[in-house]
Amino acid sequence: MTESADACDLYRRWIDELWNGPTDRERLKAVAEELVSEDFLGHWPSAEVAGPGKLAALVDATKATYRDLVFEVEVGPFAADGYVAGRWAGQGMTSDGQISYLTGNDILSVRDGRFTEYWVASTEL
Repeated sequence: MTESADACDLYRRWIDELWNGPTDRERLKAVAEELVSEDFLGHWPSAEVAGPGKLAALVDATKATYRDLVFEVEVGPFAADGYVAGRWAGQGMTSDGQISYLTGNDILSVRDGRFTEYWVASTEL
């Protein structure tokens, strides 16, 4: 497999195994440890997240905000020169029973088969 194909597969795992993955924080952390480096740094519009443990906590908090939260890749992923990018859409139900739609664009840097840095632009519709 090529480096670009490996990065694209890693991105699909990012969506399928992390964001659509387990709801238990310890299991999320184990998945995060497989996908991101120890020095991982994630840049969300309102937060900076360092390391797989903090990433798992953020994913866990997001999953706690919405029931039946699911994500799918809409565009990409595309990979070149140590980066992978994709566009995703998600939906889940809020605590008051309303369906919420989310969408976003991801850019991630890849080194040694793991993500090292993450930038996301996302919105709730």
